[in-house]
Amino acid sequence: MDKVNNKMKDINTGRRDVLIAGALSATAAAMPGMAAAQSANAASITGAPSAPPVMAGVRFDINGKAHALELDTRTTLLDALREHLHLTGTKKGCDHGQCGACTVIVDGQRINSCLTLAVMHEGSTITTIEGLGTPEKLHPMQAAFVAHDGYQCGYCTPGQICSAVAALGEIRRGVPSHVSADLNARPQVTPEELRERMSGNICRCGAYSNIVDAITDVAGRPA
Repeated sequence: MDKVNNKMKDINTGRRDVLIAGALSATAAAMPGMAAAQSANAASITGAPSAPPVMAGVRFDINGKAHALELDTRTTLLDALREHLHLTGTKKGCDHGQCGACTVIVDGQRINSCLTLAVMHEGSTITTIEGLGTPEKLHPMQAAFVAHDGYQCGYCTPGQICSAVAALGEIRRGVPSHVSADLNARPQVTPEELRERMSGNICRCGAYSNIVDAITDVAGRPA
């Protein structure tokens, strides 16, 4: 029995030695990376200078006015509108292109402004909610949203309205959607078409049926 116990002790000791050696090796391999991370953290804490951002000039027409900006090339169109031009009607929702609150119309096409860089739109014509209408002279789509109570908290409303205006433009141009019965025929303004085309704009308050009514009203068909 003593021989067996001694043998088991030797086996356990050997296993411990292997584990200890492995841990030491892993620690040694990780040390350079840890040192680099600590140096980076120290630089940020002490305010050591970092590489300056790459800047670029961009010119575009926004709501009928020419604008020229010098921007960090990483600036999104959404941040250029809100932070640099103070057009805060365009909302930052998810900032991942999933909610549609930041929808604007660029060269006649609706886009999520959080997913595109401002410098990509040199020479573009951009319309935000501020460019569609004013409190004194509402755009028909804005007036319809008011008449049909197409909003509650209102946060998504600017994106909803810009998207709705562009969606009707798509239908007029004959652009089909995933629910168009005949891709070769001109699409019609139906609840199914509107729900599909507006599916990228999320309303947390759930005013979807009223939004469809508002768009249908503007399209000139009975809701």
